[in-house]
Amino acid sequence: MAKSKDKRREKISVATEIDRVEERRTRCQDNLERAEFRRRKGKLSEKERQELEDEVAIMNERIQKFDKELETLRGENRRNMLLSVALLTISAVFYYLFFYNEEDS
Repeated sequence: MAKSKDKRREKISVATEIDRVEERRTRCQDNLERAEFRRRKGKLSEKERQELEDEVAIMNERIQKFDKELETLRGENRRNMLLSVALLTISAVFYYLFFYNEEDS
């Protein structure tokens, strides 16, 4: 199943993947804020409080994982952008050399 998931992700652009991860991170952050509010506001038993703290810890780990994934994706996006700019620059140089040097001859 992991292979089919990787194949699907190959077809998705980096920008789309960044948007998807940011959305998931935002939802997780919202859930974390709600859980922290419940922990501060509600009268909870010791067991409920411990479960809530465990949930908060898990959400914090997920947010950190999403942050790392976003950092990686943004780095890949920058690399793709630089490659595009380099190819455009090389194309422009060849275009200039090919067409404008023929006019000089």
